[in-house]
Amino acid sequence: MVDGEPLVILALALAPGIFWAWYFYRRDKFDPEPAALIVKLFLLGVLVTFPVAFVEGFFGLFVLSPLIMGAVIAPIVEEYGKFTVVRRFAYRNAEFDEPMDGIVYAAAAALGLASLENVLYVFTAYVTSPSLALGTIVVRAIFSVPGHALFAGVWGYALGRAKFAAPERRAGTILQGLALGMILHGIFNFLLFSAEIVAYAMAVFVLVLTPGLWILANRNIRSALDHGRR
Repeated sequence: MVDGEPLVILALALAPGIFWAWYFYRRDKFDPEPAALIVKLFLLGVLVTFPVAFVEGFFGLFVLSPLIMGAVIAPIVEEYGKFTVVRRFAYRNAEFDEPMDGIVYAAAAALGLASLENVLYVFTAYVTSPSLALGTIVVRAIFSVPGHALFAGVWGYALGRAKFAAPERRAGTILQGLALGMILHGIFNFLLFSAEIVAYAMAVFVLVLTPGLWILANRNIRSALDHGRR
């Protein structure tokens, strides 16, 4: 082991989450949120990883199928954990004053969770070899880390729309957004699991699902920004 190598690996493992948080923060063109609040939500996203892991571990005692755990239990628990952070610590904040804010806050919390998750995956790979750790960093930086922000952005957009909608429509809008975020997360994980068995699953993942998530995110961002200017 080279002196300082673990610190370099740690920095590289954290870099994708920080970069993507900055990326989504910069997409709010008209009224950027206070950086301190974004950092707070990012750190709360890190902290919520622990109760999320506990709940997943509890279900793991009863659900023996890795596929069900990865494609059903994990998406529900993780998206709800991220959602709870934003709903509890940002939704009623005075700074949440336009629909786009829901996407930005959701991405910040999601990328906090994704960053700690990334560190764990990377250092698990590092135990085997530094080259495997670097490969894990690259692949997860492109797919898994931004994926967390893209799933969360679905219900974040719903939160942003709901906050400025008629009261009777808010609960339904939020519930639909949260459910869709969970479903997309589940499909994402399902294709990753299936890719080890069915070759075309990876093609669907890379060529269909990932571009589709980005298209949906950009559409929601444009819509949120348009509503914010009205």
